Amino acid sequence: MLFSEARGRKVVSSSTASTVGKVSRLVIDPTTRAVAGVQLKKKTERGDMLRWSDITAFGADAVTVTDADRVGDGGDTVQALSGKAHRVLGKRVLTSTGDELGTVADVDFDATSGALIALLVDGGTEVEAARLVGVGSYAVVVRDGP
Repeated sequence: MLFSEARGRKVVSSSTASTVGKVSRLVIDPTTRAVAGVQLKKKTERGDMLRWSDITAFGADAVTVTDADRVGDGGDTVQALSGKAHRVLGKRVLTSTGDELGTVADVDFDATSGALIALLVDGGTEVEAARLVGVGSYAVVVRDGP
């Protein structure tokens, strides 16, 4: 599934069948190369984050959680990774040897596990997520090579 496909998807409580919110963006952890959390469009009194572990399913039509009380601040890890400096979309992609590959246009991830599959770079280039080294305020850094 692509980040662009996930954006705007409803988040539904499976215990009440009510809408909890809509996906605004996904928060990634470059160390684990996985989605760490989901930020919702509207902030509640408890926050606007869901940890990936609190999601029961990321389906074609909706994201489900057991209950609306799962929405909160996301915990320390998700909070640390949710800042502007850690966002990947629109950032330059640099290799570890300093070559620019382009700009991140989208990210492909496994909707079941949250594991990143690939960074989709403008111009159609696909960079395997296994090459991801880090995300900073200036760029996304990937290992050099195929």
